[in-house]
Amino acid sequence: MDEAVFSALANPIRRQVVMLLLLEERSAGSIAEAFDISRSAVSEHLGVLRQAGLVRETKAGRERIYSLDAQPLVALRDWLAPYEDYWKARLADLAGNLEETNE
Repeated sequence: MDEAVFSALANPIRRQVVMLLLLEERSAGSIAEAFDISRSAVSEHLGVLRQAGLVRETKAGRERIYSLDAQPLVALRDWLAPYEDYWKARLADLAGNLEETNE
């Protein structure tokens, strides 16, 4: 698991950018309009996401277009899978205990 992905996703603005790009690719200006921070701050966040491999940047004339690269998220999902299994088992145990208590 790449620490750069964890670090990039630790910031709530970067998580929101990823969510925006999940829906469609966007220009840097369009992304910046979604936030109440400076354009340069959004650019810095996009740079962190790009370094982590979570977004791709292409140039279209004078604009930079960003799109999501979900591959690092697949690795994150795979890393989290054992924890999901753990919590599913704990919740199933709790449900069983609650049923016994109600009987």
